[in-house]
Amino acid sequence: MERIEEILNGVKTLGIGGHVRPDGDCVGSCMALYLYIRKYFPQIKADIYLESPKPVFHYISHIEDIKTEADGDRQYDLFVTCDVSSRDRLAVAGEYFEHAKKTACVDHHVSNLGFADVNHVEGEVSSACEVLYGLLDPEKVDKDIATAIYTGIVHDTGVFQYSSTTPKTMRIAATLMETGFNFSKIIDESFYQKTYLQNQVMGRVLAESIMLLDGRCIVGCMKKRDMDFYGVEGKDLDGVVSQLRLTQGVEVAMFLYEVESQVFKVSLRSNGKVDVSAIAVYFGGGGHMRAAGCDMAGSVYDVINNISEQIEKQLLGQDK
Repeated sequence: MERIEEILNGVKTLGIGGHVRPDGDCVGSCMALYLYIRKYFPQIKADIYLESPKPVFHYISHIEDIKTEADGDRQYDLFVTCDVSSRDRLAVAGEYFEHAKKTACVDHHVSNLGFADVNHVEGEVSSACEVLYGLLDPEKVDKDIATAIYTGIVHDTGVFQYSSTTPKTMRIAATLMETGFNFSKIIDESFYQKTYLQNQVMGRVLAESIMLLDGRCIVGCMKKRDMDFYGVEGKDLDGVVSQLRLTQGVEVAMFLYEVESQVFKVSLRSNGKVDVSAIAVYFGGGGHMRAAGCDMAGSVYDVINNISEQIEKQLLGQDK
């Protein structure tokens, strides 16, 4: 696509959906598209489906319009996914995607092989929000739409620190800022700010982390019983793996938390030498070269050993 309008011809009903456990880029891209359609294509009845977004995104206009569950039988003329790398990662409205007359995918994951009728995937771009911005008329990106797009870019670039951040990314961010939203508040409240409980949990994970592979890999873990003790869920653990990555001498950070007995969500972050996307894909997950994840079953030791083995293979290959 050159412009989003190319897939809107004849469309009267539109569904928009994101991935499971939506992060800032997922929420931002889905909401930006929804707001754009709502304002400039009022003849289209648009619905947006996401798992309950975190309260930190409360400032995004019309976020209360999000539907958190499928609500009856319907067939959309078009269903668009944003920031979804594979069909099985689509949350809430999978049945609507399957039955839509036409489907489209807007994404930036290198692991996305294309699962929709129309696939607009730019694997080297910082975020799905940056990809989406390229499909919108920049003259029509108002303050509300800009706020949503900026949110996604900030979250998926780690506030412009990851290698996916390019001069083009910064120019887009500058253009968005010119619409007048409070950019520093967005960064503080949606990216950095943690509750006292979240800080306690992060502190415990950091204190109990272990170093592997001669200090080139660091691992943090939280078992289900400990999560229950603190009363936290997976969404409360954002930022833990990124903090682990900042440990001096580390090439890869691994953080896993138990969702049920011997079933773990695994997050991987790399400082550049290891392609964690390849590792995540090997275990049925996906993501980017420096940030990826997967689900794994087994004991905590099995999970750590299996992943660290793949990390070691890449490190040894680069050391030769």
